[in-house]
Amino acid sequence: MQVVDYAELHAHSAFSFLDGASQPEELAAEAGRLGLSAIALTDHDGLYGAVRFASAARTLGVPTVFGAELHLAVPDGPGGRPVLDPPTGVPDPRSTHLVVLARGPSGYARLSRAIGLAHLAAGEKGKAHYTLEGLAEAGGGELLILTGCRKGSVRRALAGIGVPGAGPVTGAVTPASFAAARAEVDKLAAIFGRDNVAVEITDSGAPFDSEVCAALADIAFDLGLSLVATTNAHYATPRDADLAGALAAIRARSSLDDMDGWLPGSPGGHLRSAGEMMWRHRRHPQAVTTAARLAAECAFDLSLVAPKLPPYPVPPGHTEASWLRELTYRGAQERYGPRDAERVPGAWKQIDHELAVIEALDFPGYFLIVHDIVSFCRQADILCQGRGSAANSAVCYALGVTAVDAVAHGLLFERFLAPERDGPPDIDVDIESDRREEVIQHVFSRYGRINAAMVANVIQYRPRSAVRDAARALGYDVGQQDAWSKSIDRWSTLRPRPEQEADWAARQRDAMWPEPVPVAPLDDIPQPVLDLAERLLRLPRHLGIHPGGMVLCDRPVVDVCPVEWARMEGRTVLQWDKDDCAEAGLVKFDLLGLGMLSALKHAFRFVRGPLYKFPSPRDRTRSRLPSFA
Repeated sequence: MQVVDYAELHAHSAFSFLDGASQPEELAAEAGRLGLSAIALTDHDGLYGAVRFASAARTLGVPTVFGAELHLAVPDGPGGRPVLDPPTGVPDPRSTHLVVLARGPSGYARLSRAIGLAHLAAGEKGKAHYTLEGLAEAGGGELLILTGCRKGSVRRALAGIGVPGAGPVTGAVTPASFAAARAEVDKLAAIFGRDNVAVEITDSGAPFDSEVCAALADIAFDLGLSLVATTNAHYATPRDADLAGALAAIRARSSLDDMDGWLPGSPGGHLRSAGEMMWRHRRHPQAVTTAARLAAECAFDLSLVAPKLPPYPVPPGHTEASWLRELTYRGAQERYGPRDAERVPGAWKQIDHELAVIEALDFPGYFLIVHDIVSFCRQADILCQGRGSAANSAVCYALGVTAVDAVAHGLLFERFLAPERDGPPDIDVDIESDRREEVIQHVFSRYGRINAAMVANVIQYRPRSAVRDAARALGYDVGQQDAWSKSIDRWSTLRPRPEQEADWAARQRDAMWPEPVPVAPLDDIPQPVLDLAERLLRLPRHLGIHPGGMVLCDRPVVDVCPVEWARMEGRTVLQWDKDDCAEAGLVKFDLLGLGMLSALKHAFRFVRGPLYKFPSPRDRTRSRLPSFA
């Protein structure tokens, strides 16, 4: 058989949240092993796994395409109102799917913005409001549309769903359903442009797949559109098909037995090589080679979208660097005295050294933004305090970000910031917990919700949640699920590694007192539950909010990563966690709530005079304080 190139343009990772069974890294690794010319990640309604996927594929030398499978409302019966069910709670939520791929970095920014604005327009977590016309306008001709899976409008019409005169829904193609599917494809081509729509065919071995593929090929030929073959992969290899089925049951809050009629009849949703795709689509070989051609048009490295910090507004005649110097010199004058009469020897020399490093690394804007946040807190009478390695900086002390004199205490600035270190400085600002939300909303108000967002926290399966969901999928009642999950008091794993057990046994031979086993036995939990739970561990379960991380960049943040509403009122959150943000070049600002600062604030109300400043080592008052050394 002739050797051809093939690229997978429709693949879901575990970041489709309970609808994909493989991590993005596993998909990239399998694509490399199969020799695919490229692979696209198309998770539901977002770009959640894009950074991890890009990093893994870059290491393996596999070109990457970025996209998403979007959920659009579907009419509730012929002529009915549009409905869009939540993705969990039922076996087959009512919605129609549309696969959208970005054509290069510019298309990526347009897709990310379209997804983010659709989430913001919905007004609540877990929902996004799209329209075909809105997507076409947002895409500007830089998005590639695939007609999608069985939930796509074209395949739904071809199956006779909602088509008058199509007869019972059996999967067979009828003249009425063919005409309806052709009309749906024609509609997409009219809205997005004929060069931006490809008809997608998938052969997973299910009944009627050959008939459906032949009908779709006829439609593509009639309308002069590209025909592209995909696997609609939901896991990397066939061995994870059962895990995908279990996740589908968990998503539906049901058991595998109850889901029996809804699950695929064969393990066909995995990545395939070019050779296997050519064999499966031997009647339409052009669909396989077209996939590689379209991938070559769309592929790019995600590092090309790396953002910078937003420009900080400075007074006329100043740059960010000169304005930072001005503010630092004002603070240094107050805290250290004039240059020719400094109260702490070497203070001004250290200030100049730190400013030179900050300017060389192009971080003046970062310090100005932190200073702006701290200044807002001071003006609003909100206690705040920079902490961590920022206390090693005389510039932070002069700006009032920290209250520790790094020069007087001989602290090493390079522990905080140095040319040899990667990434921006990390200044954590503690804020009295009772009023931290005011500060967060100030940042949203100042920079706007499309320019600022909270960092996500990806909630992964841990032993307790894994056992509970595994027991549910295997049909055990709620009481048993809770009993087994509550009996587990560990976080990392359900089974100890052999080396852990060997190390424990070796220590017992010479121990004066016996140690408990590294992991307590779980004899009460059935083995199938433990086996499934172990495979669920560390798969993403849902999205949460980082305790206080916020990101800002030099362009609307939705052009880099979509944002969505969080459960907490007034909070919008990125679709990436802190590690993904750092990998992608997004700078994070940590605004952390500290209960003790709130306690101190309450205490200050009962005491006259300022107590914000602790006596310096030169103050005789300090010598009178008791020592507990």
